[in-house]
Amino acid sequence: MTTLVFGHKNPDTDSVCAAIALADLKKKLGEDIAPAAQGELNPESKFVLDKFGVAAPAVVTSFAGKDVYLVDHSDLAQSPDDLKEANILGIVDHHKLGDVTTGQPLECWIWPVGCTCTVISRMYKYLGVEIPKDVAGIMLCAILSDTVIFKSATCTDEDKAVCAELAEICGESDLEALGIEMFKVKSAVEGTPIRELVFRDYKDFNMSGKGVGVGQLELVDLSIVDGIKADLEKDIKALKAEKGHHSVLLMLTDIMKEGTELLVASDDESVIEKAFGVAPKDGKAWLPGIMSRKKQIVPDLEKAFS
Repeated sequence: MTTLVFGHKNPDTDSVCAAIALADLKKKLGEDIAPAAQGELNPESKFVLDKFGVAAPAVVTSFAGKDVYLVDHSDLAQSPDDLKEANILGIVDHHKLGDVTTGQPLECWIWPVGCTCTVISRMYKYLGVEIPKDVAGIMLCAILSDTVIFKSATCTDEDKAVCAELAEICGESDLEALGIEMFKVKSAVEGTPIRELVFRDYKDFNMSGKGVGVGQLELVDLSIVDGIKADLEKDIKALKAEKGHHSVLLMLTDIMKEGTELLVASDDESVIEKAFGVAPKDGKAWLPGIMSRKKQIVPDLEKAFS
């Protein structure tokens, strides 16, 4: 039986590329393994795989009875609904440790870096396996995406060092130009359904028993969404009602201005002021310097809810 490796629901570039890279590494170590994704790829992920000629992983939604590795998450809310019926062999991640548990010991690599692909790059090195050119290319792009071209608060010196090594392997010399090219694809909204934009990079969390959803659109300029902002606000309110959540938030992150306009649908907007020191006005709040959901939004929200 083939083992599957996959990232979180609503896959982003790191979860897709990390699954591909870990599957490549494990296959070279003798495992029968394949990458998978819990949903369709977003435009940036498709661009990255096309650029380096890498096949997209199969979309799989049920993992019962299968041996699996998790990448880029360890939260049940971001995992398949039937994960408890799967056999988890390992987790490779760069987030906080979530609520996934196992019935037996497992391989676990969780590092406080900006991207799961940074961890996997070091796994290749530790295990003495050469990184192929195409895999180096997609891992490089994943790190540039997750660290917002090294601007995010999540970015570490280790991420930068790994990027330099991967760039040499895949032959990319201008990382800023590559990053901007990716984010232009990521920023494209024309013709895309509103719910698809809300879900482009969206995660659910359980915060002290309250359901909280946080999505993020990373944009080269906030004006890109001026014409659809009202529709985005309406949709996160609808999504909040559908899920029965306390709050659904959408981060509109301007990577050039290095800040985020937060769209808020909440039973109690005071949690936003408690978390970030800014009271929302008309369901919106500008958060200067805030670019990372993982490091700058979720931890402060969890404190506000506790």
